[in-house]
Amino acid sequence: MRIVAGISALACALVLMAAPDAKTATIKGYVIDSACTFTKNLKKPISPDCAKACAKAGSPLVILADDGAIYWPTTDAMPAGSQNEKLVPFAGERVVASGKVYTHGGSKGLLIEKIEAEKK
Repeated sequence: MRIVAGISALACALVLMAAPDAKTATIKGYVIDSACTFTKNLKKPISPDCAKACAKAGSPLVILADDGAIYWPTTDAMPAGSQNEKLVPFAGERVVASGKVYTHGGSKGLLIEKIEAEKK
């Protein structure tokens, strides 16, 4: 039993040591259904109701930044879970989100620390 616990602790330590560096950033953009950004090439959501319907159906919501970059909301908790619950209140709307940004293979993940509707 102690050997298994030791191996588990070592594995966790190795994962933490291999974690990529993250930079803190503030992102402005639309909360939109990920499928619409890729398959429909939308620059903004059709409507909040449409984005919420897609999220309810299981499609991940993302933040489409003003520069066209797509930020996948992520978590550092394990096991990882969907971040849609955090984004659904802002679906189809513009937001200002801040947190740690991770990049990997051209993708961007945002560990959201704060999110709010953009003031008009």
